[in-house]
Amino acid sequence: MGRDKYYLAIMGATGAVGNCMLKILEERNFPVGNLKLLASERSVGKKLSFKGKEYTVEELKENSFKGVELVLSSAGASRSKQFVPHAVKAGAVVIDNTSFFRMDPVVPLVVPEVNPQDIKKHKGIIANPNCSTIQMVVALAPIHRKVGIKRIVVSTYQSVSGAGQAHINELCSQTKQWVNGEKVEVAQFPFQIAFNLIPQIDVFLDNGYTKEEMKMVNETRKIFGDTSIQVNATCVRVPVFYAHSESVTVETKEKISPQEVRELLSIAPGVVIIDDPSKQKYPMPFDAGGTDPVYVGRIRDDVSSSSGISMWIVADNLRKGAALNAVQIAEELIK
Repeated sequence: MGRDKYYLAIMGATGAVGNCMLKILEERNFPVGNLKLLASERSVGKKLSFKGKEYTVEELKENSFKGVELVLSSAGASRSKQFVPHAVKAGAVVIDNTSFFRMDPVVPLVVPEVNPQDIKKHKGIIANPNCSTIQMVVALAPIHRKVGIKRIVVSTYQSVSGAGQAHINELCSQTKQWVNGEKVEVAQFPFQIAFNLIPQIDVFLDNGYTKEEMKMVNETRKIFGDTSIQVNATCVRVPVFYAHSESVTVETKEKISPQEVRELLSIAPGVVIIDDPSKQKYPMPFDAGGTDPVYVGRIRDDVSSSSGISMWIVADNLRKGAALNAVQIAEELIK
């Protein structure tokens, strides 16, 4: 690393996150020399554009990585399990957006605004955290550094784009069907998502929590490097196309005021404060979609705790929650 141009490959290039990766690489003028776009057999032959040049999607195979130096992966956990080791063996560094390697003790789990130092520990693989975890830790890291966080209670309001393009399409079609008085067809989600909330993301575990909720518990501890932090998460799918929202309450080791939190977050990298409730100014997913920052508002004392702070956090789950975070890791890696 440390050169002018790099041979880069994207696994899962035709998916929602893969497309977003391509867009962000172009927006941020990442030093791409050669580019290889990889996807499943059904996407082979599709054409995608990057910096005015058209690229043909190739089938993802075990021998796809000859000469590739850097891989951005969003191809799904099972495919990461199968193909990432072959990329590393071929000499590439892989930034993996799937869940498969996140809790591997030898794989760093990185949010560049929070723990960029962990990138140096990689042995060929760097994991990108879950979308909901990313936006939360970006907002909470300055507080944790200043006064320490003992406990986090979070409820998420997650957009359908977090589940993939087919789920975006389903919300769109169900909305049209409902408005037109037609039968609402359910295919991707277990229930109608239009005009509804589904309090389940991923499968339930024996403890009554879903895998998505336990990802937030375990990933937060790993990113902060602090296993003592208690995290309680409830993850809900909502009929919003893009951007996740979170209601977060933290209990801190030392008392901190809402104004001190605002001051900390006003200079925090990647954070934008929108917090003037008297003028109805607070973050909303409608405004956050298609943008990069983590937005924070509704910062206030927790009236049920002497050392608690509550806030509202919103970010685009495809950008900062996935593709942008991966590209930022790549930028740190090549410095």
